[in-house]
Amino acid sequence: MNNDIAHWTLLYYNDPILIMGGTVRGIGFIGGEGPGAKLSATLVGDAGLIAAADSGLVAAEAAGLRPDWIVGDMDSLDDLRRLDAYPPDRVIRHRPDKDDTDTELLLSLLWEQGCDEIWLVGGGGGRTDHLLAIQALFERDRSPDRWITAGEDIRQVREALTLTIAPKSLVSVFPLGTGPWEAESRGLQWPLAGLPWKRGFFGISNVALEGGFSIRAVRGRFLVIMPFKKD
Repeated sequence: MNNDIAHWTLLYYNDPILIMGGTVRGIGFIGGEGPGAKLSATLVGDAGLIAAADSGLVAAEAAGLRPDWIVGDMDSLDDLRRLDAYPPDRVIRHRPDKDDTDTELLLSLLWEQGCDEIWLVGGGGGRTDHLLAIQALFERDRSPDRWITAGEDIRQVREALTLTIAPKSLVSVFPLGTGPWEAESRGLQWPLAGLPWKRGFFGISNVALEGGFSIRAVRGRFLVIMPFKKD
C-alpha cells in the first residue's frame, strides 16, 4: 500500500518527498499556471530528476532550479537564448508539427531516464483543450502520478491515498481508465463506498470534514482533486 502523507503548513502543505525502494521521482515543469516559484522549489525536494517542457523552463528557472533536461518545440518559450545555458545534448528540440504534445514528450523522457513516479507542475488556466489533453494523459495505463497547478493538487490513486489538508476542504473524485471501479474512504462527508462508479460518473465537491482523509481504490484507478494555494 502506497500512502502519501501531506501536512498543510504556512505554505499550505509540506509534502515529504522520498525516494524509497528504488522509486525515482521525476518532476516535470510544463507551460501554464503553476503554484509559484517558492512552492515549486519546495515541491522538488529530493526528486531524482527535473525536466522542463518548452515554457515550463521559465517556471523552473523562476524557482531557482536548473532542469536536467529540456524538451519540446520551444514555440512558447519567451527567449530561446535561455537554452544557451544548458549542454546541447540535454536540450531536445522537436518540430512544431510533431504528433505528440510537449507534455507527452516530457513524460516519455522522464520514463526513459528511469523515473517511475512523475509529478507535473504547471498546466493550469489557459486553453480548455490543453487542460483536457493533460487530464487525458491520466487515463492511460502508463500515466503521471500527480499534477499541481496554481489552484489544484491532483493525485492519481492506484492503491491508497492518505492526506491531511485544511479542514472542510473540497475533495472531488473521478474514475480513471476502463474500470471496473470501486472505492472506499474515511474522513469524507460523503463516503465513496457503494457509489455506482462508471464512465461519466464522478463524486464532486465532497468535503474533508476534519482535514484528514483516506481513499482506497478497491478496483480501478481514481483521480482526486483538492484545492492548492499559490505562494
